[in-house]
Amino acid sequence: MKNVQISYELFAALIRHHLIGDESCLDEIRQGLEKKLDAMVRHQLYGEYKTAPTEAERERARKAYLDSRGVPDSFRW
Repeated sequence: MKNVQISYELFAALIRHHLIGDESCLDEIRQGLEKKLDAMVRHQLYGEYKTAPTEAERERARKAYLDSRGVPDSFRW
């Protein structure tokens, strides 16, 4: 099983919510987790791009990675 690192601020917000019952930090938690999930997806796509066995799979993963990063088509090689 892999480990995932999160920021101290997100960890503190999770602690406040789950142990203290502070409902005011739910938006902060939601945004932090969505940001972390997006980063994990980008990391997986980049890994697929670098390790795909065929050229077609590498190109598909490269395009998906660049799309997720928001790189415009006119800026791509």
